[in-house]
Amino acid sequence: MTPPTKRVTIKDVARQAGVSTATVSYVLNDSVPLSEETRQRVLATVRELDYHPSAVARRLQGKRTDTLGFVLPSRERPVSDPFLLELLAGIADEATQQDCDLLLSTCPQGCTELDVYKRLVKSRRVDGLLLVDTRQHDERLTYLLREDFPFVAFGRSQGSQNFPYVDVDGEEGVAIGMRHLLELGHRRIAFIGLPSPLVFAGHRLSGYRRALARADFALDSSLVVEGDLTQQGGYLAAQRLLSLSPCPTAIFAGSDLMALGALRAAQERGLVVGRDVSIIGFDDIPLASQAHPPLTTIRQPVYDIGRQVCHMLIALLRGESLADRRVILKPTLVVRESTGMAQPLRTPEGRWC
Repeated sequence: MTPPTKRVTIKDVARQAGVSTATVSYVLNDSVPLSEETRQRVLATVRELDYHPSAVARRLQGKRTDTLGFVLPSRERPVSDPFLLELLAGIADEATQQDCDLLLSTCPQGCTELDVYKRLVKSRRVDGLLLVDTRQHDERLTYLLREDFPFVAFGRSQGSQNFPYVDVDGEEGVAIGMRHLLELGHRRIAFIGLPSPLVFAGHRLSGYRRALARADFALDSSLVVEGDLTQQGGYLAAQRLLSLSPCPTAIFAGSDLMALGALRAAQERGLVVGRDVSIIGFDDIPLASQAHPPLTTIRQPVYDIGRQVCHMLIALLRGESLADRRVILKPTLVVRESTGMAQPLRTPEGRWC
């Protein structure tokens, strides 16, 4: 049996570099001015011995742990959501490239999401936090700003809170998709919205309303329902919309998962998606291009956003200034086979109106 490899310690580095352990610590933490020759000798020894300072020791000293935190949202979005998985992939890849670790936390039963944030902040297990799905009256933002704890969010706030974020112009994205449907001749367009506590839910609903107003169409409240960011939620919402008389000729879902649920609801009624009814989503998750038929959607670069928010947080932690603390990205339309020219209106029973 091969004996375990002996862990290199700060004493090993000091002995080989011919300096004290305090000098090694000063170099690694950049806390005391030293000669360039000494600094380079210590760093070369660190690389040669492949020395990694103990995160626990550094935490006890009040130093950085080179660990970023991400608390999986527990309210509106399931952990298995492809959107969330793609975002995490971008965050993790950027963290690895920047020599940082990523700590994922969940909200256990009997514990609130805010409790998890408080535990991470007070224990100093992470240097900073990454947030997603900002909400109206978001207690996470309020707490982190009050504690002056570093964080970057994917999403804006409704108020005047000042924090760094990356977001996608959801209002413009929905307006682009609506313009596509209107150009195909659709006039009775339904909208499956997102959970109203989410800030971006309001932006996307505003895009729907704005597009109708610009086309000089009145808003029909019966064509607007709220979903829950799941495929099942989109399915149930579409069932309700397709039961209207006359049926909508197109459905705009506020997320791809809900759009996929709407696609299933339409097919169960014998409708050919892309011919009898058009369906469009938002996000362009990998499943969108693999659906039957492939889903027309509004693309936001989720993986790239994950990398960007992570890069911004690490820059803040390293004392670097951000060129832009508030980044708003423009989404793009991806046209596939789930949208087509509008057909005459039909009743839920299939009769032409």
